[in-house]
Amino acid sequence: MGIPSEDVVLINQSENPADPSVITVNCPDKTGLGCDLCRIILFFGLSIVRGDVSTDGKWCYIVFWVVGKPTTRWSLLKKRLMNACPSCSSFSGIYYYKQELEQPKTPDVFLLKFCGFDRKGLLHDVTQVLCELELIIKRVKVSTTPDGTVVDLFFITDTRELLHTKKRKEDTHDHLKAYLGDVMISSEIELVGAEIATCSQGTSFLPPAITEDMFSLELSNEHSSGSSTSNVSVTADNSLSPSHTLIQIICQDHKGLLYDIMRTLKDYNIQISYGRFYIKEQRKCEVDLFVMQADGKKIVDPNKQNSLCSRLRMELFRPLRVAIVSRGPDAELLVANPVELSGKGRPLVFYDITLALKMLKTCIFTAEVGRHVMGGREWEVYRILLDEGDGLSLSWNKIEEEVRKMLMGWE
Repeated sequence: MGIPSEDVVLINQSENPADPSVITVNCPDKTGLGCDLCRIILFFGLSIVRGDVSTDGKWCYIVFWVVGKPTTRWSLLKKRLMNACPSCSSFSGIYYYKQELEQPKTPDVFLLKFCGFDRKGLLHDVTQVLCELELIIKRVKVSTTPDGTVVDLFFITDTRELLHTKKRKEDTHDHLKAYLGDVMISSEIELVGAEIATCSQGTSFLPPAITEDMFSLELSNEHSSGSSTSNVSVTADNSLSPSHTLIQIICQDHKGLLYDIMRTLKDYNIQISYGRFYIKEQRKCEVDLFVMQADGKKIVDPNKQNSLCSRLRMELFRPLRVAIVSRGPDAELLVANPVELSGKGRPLVFYDITLALKMLKTCIFTAEVGRHVMGGREWEVYRILLDEGDGLSLSWNKIEEEVRKMLMGWE
């Protein structure tokens, strides 16, 4: 049996902007599919307010209720969601399940060299254009010369896999020029090896004073006794199903919440057979997930249960790490988020950081994005040296608070 290819992903847009739109996915199942779908939805700037997942291990049916901005490109979103679904063979418009045997191709890495005249918010404006073009920032190094000229180096990959073509490069240049006008001096794009991008991620040194707490995988006593942590409850129950473990989560909503849950389960190779997610009053979220291990059995080992629940609790309490530290006479903003075992980072982090600083009218002197392994885990680390040439009018605590609120989606 099969289903019409156009029915693999269905999107029912709401007529009232205040009401959620409904995304339905009906396709072959795979471990981590929910994570991949949530990641795409997060990249498109949408928030999931309710979700239902059901699968028999071979075929799955997923429904997301989402809200977002009126500029959402729904047809492009549908295409990206369909691309994330496991491969199917097609005959006369009917999709049939086909086991995926090949590993995903590693995307080519390109270097975008941007030169322009510095102004407040410039880095965010460039980042916004790249996001709209579906160019994924893997690494970035930003510097400002004494004469007020900025040189930004973006190591990027192309979701559309067309950046090797002359037309795609010209389109990128034209979009940047149209948005930035005379502020832009030039832009160049060239293909580079993955090893060059890896070696060009900036300094590997991180201030030792912040690494221990910032990259800790356990909650400190201070955090454990805080009121914020008490708002995160994660429990495992084996008494309600003969073949599944029930994971119940109650916590406060934040941007990418369902993605954080799904990526953690994906990293643990945990399969969801049935699940539901919804937001109640005062942004309180409740999640019920009936899960099993890769071997098809429930999680009976107490150590495995505790490890999974502890990691989920940490990921929901601190999905991103934010701190401002002293770097000589200057202030440096550091933001870190864990990288999936698949190598994918969290979407739109750099976009949100630069947007928050633009809204605060805080200038950026230099910026670096790189990856570091801490505690046996890979992290994406954003280092922003704030320009204090005219003196920071805001306190460090205020900047840290506003950046965190932007990243978490808190008004």
